[in-house]
Amino acid sequence: MRTINQTLENFAVQYPLERIAAWDKILLIDIETTGFTAKNSSLYLIGAAYFAGGLWHIRQWFADKPEDESALLADFFSFAADYTHLVHFNGNHFDLPYLLQKCEILGLPYNFDRFEGVDLYKRISPCKFFLHAPNCKQKTLEELLGIDREDLYGGGDLIGLYHAYVKQPDEEALRLLLLHNSDDVKGMLQILPLLAFHDLFNCPLTAKRVQSNAYVDYHGHDRQELLMKLELPTALPITVSNLSNGCYFSGEEREGILKVPLYEEEMKYFYSNYKDYYYLPAEDVALHKSVASFVDREHRVQATAATCYTRKRSFYLPQWDIFQEPFFKRDYKSRELFFELTDEMKKDRVFFSRYAQYLLCRMAKTY
Repeated sequence: MRTINQTLENFAVQYPLERIAAWDKILLIDIETTGFTAKNSSLYLIGAAYFAGGLWHIRQWFADKPEDESALLADFFSFAADYTHLVHFNGNHFDLPYLLQKCEILGLPYNFDRFEGVDLYKRISPCKFFLHAPNCKQKTLEELLGIDREDLYGGGDLIGLYHAYVKQPDEEALRLLLLHNSDDVKGMLQILPLLAFHDLFNCPLTAKRVQSNAYVDYHGHDRQELLMKLELPTALPITVSNLSNGCYFSGEEREGILKVPLYEEEMKYFYSNYKDYYYLPAEDVALHKSVASFVDREHRVQATAATCYTRKRSFYLPQWDIFQEPFFKRDYKSRELFFELTDEMKKDRVFFSRYAQYLLCRMAKTY
């Protein structure tokens, strides 16, 4: 077993890692194995990135032969004991379970109980729609940010190379095996800025300016929209724009613009306790029986769920589900929900900040 160390000169992480933990308490890890199950394969390499002395470093533990697994794991866990947070890419599904199973097989007393975990894949993959990425593989995300790798292999491509190395050690084979892992570890550091999209949906943002805007649509119809200028929680590493359910978002660095359809029309509020109401067909309105009992019988009928409503003309904003009550609909069977934009709301920036984040989260789920 051998350890290899390198220092990343002139390298900076473009993400506020202190949101996760103190920089010197974060350890990024990636493993290389000859298969998917610990029982039927070998662990031959663990790579880790850590911050010390104002610089980022990568340390790798390499097994020259399968018999080195125990020593490799012991040395790694001894080193990791100084850290509190593990950052990995899809490690919840592979790296961590594999290491735990390997420790159990080898009778080693190590586990990850004392660590907090951050799975970059789990945090970034829900944002795939905003990134317009075909998938959320690490190499795809690196390409999205314009990151060039020196390594050209996939992990599976190197299994045969490692087997050949064990039989006949070769410096070039060793270089390629180490390079793939170090590029994976360095790549995790480089895609950390994509966590800004996780923050976009999970951290408070601020509506700095809110105004209504009139425009003419593609078909020549007069329309209105609510325009919100947003201060985003974390600078976005790339410029993005997305359209969903009539809402449009564009973001660049710490600034975002969200356009939301604003409807000036008559909508209906449906009462849930319709058995307590009469419906007046001539007036097209439902009245509570305590009031409608004074109306002539020929002018009233028992209300149903579909006729138990009151009509109101006002300004309305869309909602995918119940964000704000009371909620309005155009018709009983309509799936579209709205809430009234009141004069009180127009002055409430906190409300619009919450509404903007609600819309962004719902836009994400429509993809």
